Amino acid sequence: MQQALGQAQIAADKDEVPVGAVLVDADGNLIAAGHNQPISACDPSAHAEMVVLRAAAQKLGNYRLPDTTLYVTLEPCTMCVGAMVHARVGRLVYGAAEPKTGAIESAQRLFETAKFNHQPQVEAGVLADECSAVLTRFFENKRALGK
Repeated sequence: MQQALGQAQIAADKDEVPVGAVLVDADGNLIAAGHNQPISACDPSAHAEMVVLRAAAQKLGNYRLPDTTLYVTLEPCTMCVGAMVHARVGRLVYGAAEPKTGAIESAQRLFETAKFNHQPQVEAGVLADECSAVLTRFFENKRALGK
């Protein structure tokens, strides 16, 4: 999660909402890392999770990513949950809950439907305070600047 927090800071430095993600294999080796970039990429789907899943699929030559763990600093949205299901990500670990758009435990609880053909193991709240603090600082700075 520390590496994902580093990616979140890169996003913040680029004036993107500071969310970071990393994907590791079963041995903990880094496959891909990324951060939010919908503004700079002019792509509404360029969430940190999507960036990482795309990069990992390209690197491995396969869009299926079983036996991997996705670490992300913020609870994933519906789009990102769908991508994780299609990619067959084995495990999801996230930091801060997202009350407005979180699709795991907050705004929705998509995995509770039991309708998906794949469901990763989920661990929530890892370094939640640190993950939340990055977001809080970012939006406090935005408000202070009148943006």
